[in-house]
Amino acid sequence: MTGDRVFGAVMIVLALGYILSATTIQVPLFPDPMGPKAFPYLIGAGVIVCGLIMVLRPDPEADWPAATALLSLAFATIVMVAYAYSLKPLGFLIPTAIASGILSYQLSPRPVPAVLTGLGLAVGLFVLFKYALGLGLVPFPKGWF
Repeated sequence: MTGDRVFGAVMIVLALGYILSATTIQVPLFPDPMGPKAFPYLIGAGVIVCGLIMVLRPDPEADWPAATALLSLAFATIVMVAYAYSLKPLGFLIPTAIASGILSYQLSPRPVPAVLTGLGLAVGLFVLFKYALGLGLVPFPKGWF
């Protein structure tokens, strides 16, 4: 209970700082009705509401997962950080296929479906992001083609 209350109070303070920093956003000459500050204000208000709920109505002491589950989460975090750092030098397809394959294998340890999932996600997301959303993704390292 104490952990929830402390975490909720910290989130309220951080959200207030976030809202305060959003007040410095420059407004364009002809702003739209909502303006560029509306989204940060909305996010900050949502975090404040959630923090207040945690402070006023904390959950009873939670059961922590087993050490293997925490190690699995730590490994997934390391994979995602490595993925983020490898996107620029290796392009989109290779790191996406590797990361999604590893995470798929972590969820269901079957090698062939994990490899197929990795390849399918890499190609499918590339087509979606590049052609449907118009993002400037590089498929492979620049020296390859």
